[in-house]
Amino acid sequence: MSAQEDKLEATTITELSVAAYLEDHPDFFTKYPALLIGLELPHESGRAVSLVEKQVALLREQNRQSRRRLHELIEIARQNEDLARRLHRLTLGLMAADRPAALFQTLYADLRRNFQADRAVVRLFAEPAQAPHAAPEFAGEDADEQALFKGMIAKRQPLCGPLQAPQRTFLFGAEADDLASAVMAPLSGAGWRGILAIGALDAKRFRPGMGVELLANLAELLSLILKPWVKAA
Repeated sequence: MSAQEDKLEATTITELSVAAYLEDHPDFFTKYPALLIGLELPHESGRAVSLVEKQVALLREQNRQSRRRLHELIEIARQNEDLARRLHRLTLGLMAADRPAALFQTLYADLRRNFQADRAVVRLFAEPAQAPHAAPEFAGEDADEQALFKGMIAKRQPLCGPLQAPQRTFLFGAEADDLASAVMAPLSGAGWRGILAIGALDAKRFRPGMGVELLANLAELLSLILKPWVKAA
């Protein structure tokens, strides 16, 4: 037998094997529908038309999924643009404050109004730069209190999820018991540290692993704005 005949026989056996496999597994293209896109089939027979229709239906579904994904991306972009606009307005309001008390009042009111915060608080492990500018947010430099947030402060990354009871009590005081979830972001400056925390009544509002880029950006801005009001170490 010549090499060409060997090749022809091997090809024939392979094609027959494929045909036999497909006959024994009629649901093959149901499991692997993407393969239908690449098939080229004549339109003469009834069965061929049904496969062509299957290809068209698959392409239509892919088109619908693409349109749905495009709409989702457009909505995400719109939401991000809106968040950036709100953050910009908040930053301008914080920069306009002439004393720490006014700054924190502006911050809390804006977070509740524009960022759906049920509770918001800042705690600074530092002293005010000047006595007249003292505010409840200045918690001093108590080492035990700082230890409650040691891990987050060291990593300098926001955290989401349920708080430990001592953390809740320190941050939110009498309003701590009804909070089911929270997000915290570290504040920092020359020789001082602090916490920006937002609490929620809904346990699902702030979940571990959710995106916190916006809060991280806000914490950086707030740290810079607070700089003149905080006593450097």
